[in-house]
Amino acid sequence: MSVTVPPRRAEPARAVMLELFPEGFEEVDGPDGVELAAYTDAAGEERLWKAFGGASGADVEAGWEDRWRSFHRPVQVGPLWIGPPWERPPGGVIAIVIDPGRAFGTGAHPTTRLCLELLLDGPTGSLLDVGCGSGVLAIAAAKLGYAPVLAVDVDPVAVETAAGNAEANGADIAARLADALAEPSLPAAEVAVANITLSSVEGVAGRLDCSRLITSGYLASDRPRFDGFRTTRRVEAEGWAADLSTRQTG
Repeated sequence: MSVTVPPRRAEPARAVMLELFPEGFEEVDGPDGVELAAYTDAAGEERLWKAFGGASGADVEAGWEDRWRSFHRPVQVGPLWIGPPWERPPGGVIAIVIDPGRAFGTGAHPTTRLCLELLLDGPTGSLLDVGCGSGVLAIAAAKLGYAPVLAVDVDPVAVETAAGNAEANGADIAARLADALAEPSLPAAEVAVANITLSSVEGVAGRLDCSRLITSGYLASDRPRFDGFRTTRRVEAEGWAADLSTRQTG
């Protein structure tokens, strides 16, 4: 069973799919939007219809139970390799292993890859990951030499997942529950990363005490502007964008 949503609705749709199908689902970018698909029975079909007001369905052949694994493929960004536990990383890479059964993302989405590319560009330092999800960006930062690294998320399951993934990867990060849009103050850091929705990025940027800001979670056609910051580099992939901005002084 599958639903297709516009890219701007993909993030809340993923959250619904995670709640409905915690055992896993597939995600495919297409010309009509983002398709989210799950292998389920009649009861699951009913839940999907109630949640989205419609869905598409098709019978599948035997062996569907393991087919979802083919969706989770490893990716490499510079020296960083991010993949699921059933894939073996090549030699000479910085490996980050993420179990998709526990996570909100495994590093394969273009916005995550673009943020990783920008993390590789520039000096390391203290880092704050806002909306950390499964912790891919925070773990990568720690392995690249950023320290200390703090990952925050409004979802307690995400915080638990990020902490567990960090431990499994031997990465030194702290993860805690925080609503970045409502907290009285956020910890200062030399670098802040926010790979969230466009409205959340624009809402949280002015509350961050950082010298460099890496943002994504929006389309290449979007041009967010943050008071006190100047965008110094933009990278794009598959219709998505990420920006590196630096704080203006004087």
